[in-house]
Amino acid sequence: MKGNQRLKVLHLISGGDIGGAKIQVLTLVKNLQKQDVDVKLLCFIRGVFYEEAAAMGLNIELIKQPSRLDMSVVDKIKAIVDQEGFDLIHSHGARANLISMLLKRKVKIPVITTIHSDYRLDFEDTFYKRWIFTPLNALALRFMDYYIAVSMELREKLLERGFPKNKISYVFNGLDFESEVSYISREAYFERMNIPYDPACIYVGILGRLHPVKGHKVFLEGAAEALKKVEHLRFIIGGDGIEMENLQKLCSKLQIEHAVHFIGFVQNPYDFFNGIDINALTSYSEGFPYALLEGAKMKKPTISSDVGGVGKLILPNQTGLLFASGDHKAFGDHLITLATSEEKREQLGQQLYEYGREHFSAVEMAMQYHAIYLQVKDI
Repeated sequence: MKGNQRLKVLHLISGGDIGGAKIQVLTLVKNLQKQDVDVKLLCFIRGVFYEEAAAMGLNIELIKQPSRLDMSVVDKIKAIVDQEGFDLIHSHGARANLISMLLKRKVKIPVITTIHSDYRLDFEDTFYKRWIFTPLNALALRFMDYYIAVSMELREKLLERGFPKNKISYVFNGLDFESEVSYISREAYFERMNIPYDPACIYVGILGRLHPVKGHKVFLEGAAEALKKVEHLRFIIGGDGIEMENLQKLCSKLQIEHAVHFIGFVQNPYDFFNGIDINALTSYSEGFPYALLEGAKMKKPTISSDVGGVGKLILPNQTGLLFASGDHKAFGDHLITLATSEEKREQLGQQLYEYGREHFSAVEMAMQYHAIYLQVKDI
């Protein structure tokens, strides 16, 4: 980059992402364009990410990769880099990291990656992926020029695993708190999801893939504890994944089937958050989850396990309630506290919204990434 020429960054991501990484990258790219950064997205799967990016009018191109181990895409990406003159390559996720590792041998610009989660846990849900793609991703990460973790805790994990201290920063995820969001009424959403609606009930929601690391077992066990004292609690689980059958069996074992609703993949998270009274997160490991930021935008009182960077957003008794990871009894106690006090719910929801808007904006996130790009581009 010379003179006042705009910085040009190529982002690589699989394109099949549906969780926090999807939201983070789309939000980041949208706001980087306001920071004198030209961004192009490359995807390898025509999935939800690709469709949403295209609908947003972002500069995105699809280079289909028949399988994760088909590396014929590397030369195609090199041609794009050479032709369009990018200053940096920014990688997201295991598939993109592996491609970036091979691409580094062919281009002479820095390659950086965002660490969205603990990469050692990303494939815990599938045996063959865990034994093939986890080590491949761990290897690919060692070849990156720079790392951006989404929480201080993830940065510490990288340091503990021997990654170079001078090549790691952390930037918390950010959300556009100012833009309008669309959602349907609670009654309409419940009808669509086949959930019986009772205005006397308090609805608790958890949104995320049904993966062991998300701690849905803790969610259900805490629900069972809380229902012993607050019978009008109801629980909505949004998301799909391999844990569905195990969780449904656990509901039967706990005898709480009448109070728990599994609704599968959630297309519009704001429909979901508008429908609940209390937002919950029970994970064993996190970076900085968007499920809490999106709930904050909707002013939802929140109970979360104290993992990853969660404690930077959820301040005990100020912007929410925290419990030690895995402690379903403490989670249940917090449910009772909020279910029995409308005043407490409103207070924590409002304070969470105000704190999130002030400290975790999308603009601030993009500014920090831009500063890192300028620092790294001449490596």
